[in-house]
Amino acid sequence: MEIGFIGLGKMGMNMVTRLQRDKHRVIAYDRTADLVKQAESQGCVGASSLADVVSKLKAPRAVWIMVPSGAPTEETVTAVATLLQKGDTIIDGGNTRFIDDVRRAAELKKKGIEYVDAGTSGGIWGLKLGYCLMVGGEKEPVKRLESIFKTLAPEDGWAHMGGHGAGHYVKMVHNGIEYSMMQGYAEGFELMAKSEYKLDLAKIADLWMHGSVVRSWLLELAADALTQDPRLDKLKGYVQDSGEGRWMIADAIDKDVPVPTLTTALFTRFRSRQEESFAEKMLAALRNAFGGHSVRKR
Repeated sequence: MEIGFIGLGKMGMNMVTRLQRDKHRVIAYDRTADLVKQAESQGCVGASSLADVVSKLKAPRAVWIMVPSGAPTEETVTAVATLLQKGDTIIDGGNTRFIDDVRRAAELKKKGIEYVDAGTSGGIWGLKLGYCLMVGGEKEPVKRLESIFKTLAPEDGWAHMGGHGAGHYVKMVHNGIEYSMMQGYAEGFELMAKSEYKLDLAKIADLWMHGSVVRSWLLELAADALTQDPRLDKLKGYVQDSGEGRWMIADAIDKDVPVPTLTTALFTRFRSRQEESFAEKMLAALRNAFGGHSVRKR
């Protein structure tokens, strides 16, 4: 199949490489010219602009957008839509909020342009292992893109979730669960790191990969990280979030669904980004004020 691909970051480059290996014709574009050249070295057809991408595709066109979520995706979808025609399709493979998918799909439908949201999981390992794809949109354009999804995903690694936004909605929940799993591992390994037994954490992580009920790919990655840096001394405990956890909590509030594990995991990430917590200084001040408890001053 023929597809335009916009965004050649770590995931995007691996995705076009995987597509090219399976003999799809890929028209690749990124604002960084060197990345376009790299894609060309993998067999893709390079493009110099969004307009150039569209001009090199045959109707009905399909354009996959893989740029950072938020304004970059919104701007790219809007710009590409002005270049496409009735019957063409835009696929958003980034981490878009599902309510934005619903809005975009309705706007594009007025122009006769199809919209598909593809929640994509797999990270930098996707080139080798494939990407788990959670796809939302109308049945006909999804069916038309099936060969693309099959190439990008491992066997049984993609599925149509439902209407517009369903793909990114499921990906949002997926990432919320991911936050919670990571937090559970982090807390358990911290406890073992402070144990009087002087435990080999890398060995334990690897052990748990063999028959344990807590085995997972995340645990396998933990074992690799601990093998390379047993006490994680090379890292600072600063953890970003990409937004999906916040969106999931907001959706849970709307639906009166308790998500305490995810909430704790997200708030722990917030705390990791503070050099010093004002709240904790307030706690110290109050304990000192009502009970004369000792405090540490600067």
